[in-house]
Amino acid sequence: MAQPKVTVDSTIEVKPAFGRYDDFFEVLGVKKPGGGGCWCMSYRDSRVSNAERPAYMQRECATAPGPGVLVYVDGEVAGWCSVAPRSTYRRLMNSRTIPFLDERDAWSIVCFVVRAGYRKQGLMHHLLDGAVAHAKENGAEVVEGYPAEVGRERVDVISGYVGTTELFELHGFERASETTGHSGGRERWIMRREL
Repeated sequence: MAQPKVTVDSTIEVKPAFGRYDDFFEVLGVKKPGGGGCWCMSYRDSRVSNAERPAYMQRECATAPGPGVLVYVDGEVAGWCSVAPRSTYRRLMNSRTIPFLDERDAWSIVCFVVRAGYRKQGLMHHLLDGAVAHAKENGAEVVEGYPAEVGRERVDVISGYVGTTELFELHGFERASETTGHSGGRERWIMRREL
């Protein structure tokens, strides 16, 4: 089977995950019976067991505004970005490495996932723009992410889920604060964009 490709003729859309659990599952769901996986729960509440994660995320996708956004290429779901108020992420609320910058409940972008076959085709740019638009449409005053500083090095898929400072800068985010957090051994920054 040929790998999907994003071409100049491709239709790319970013939509909220609200009401789209089946597409969320296609990107992040664990297909192997009894298999474990993140299900994008690491920042939300890692105490939720693997067995309970599908139902948890199904409820999240059924509750407005939803837990994030999905990107589609020619109608096929190709990727995911987790974006929601920081207060909905238990790990961020208790983080010792990513500080609060002010009293506002910033919307946090914590994770990108692009399906195999669609990677290295620029979809993270669409996901980031879609995440910002989704946050703004739902009343966010400010949106922030916690990407890794990679410089000219390639970032691996595992640690690259947080995005890069370069990606965020290209989309109007500014470096707001250093953190003591790391991803793949690389320093992470709080990148902010006022809405």
